[in-house]
Amino acid sequence: MGTLVVGLALLAVVVLIVRSMIKDKKNGKSLQCGGDCSHCGGHCS
Repeated sequence: MGTLVVGLALLAVVVLIVRSMIKDKKNGKSLQCGGDCSHCGGHCS
């Protein structure tokens, strides 16, 4: 039972992280430069 609860909590955290990454990507932010495209070395479009 404890394993199931911990597994579900971990899954919820992963889903929230992925959701945040997708939202950032849609808003033009990038993991490489953090949204500051003047200093990212050309990784941003």
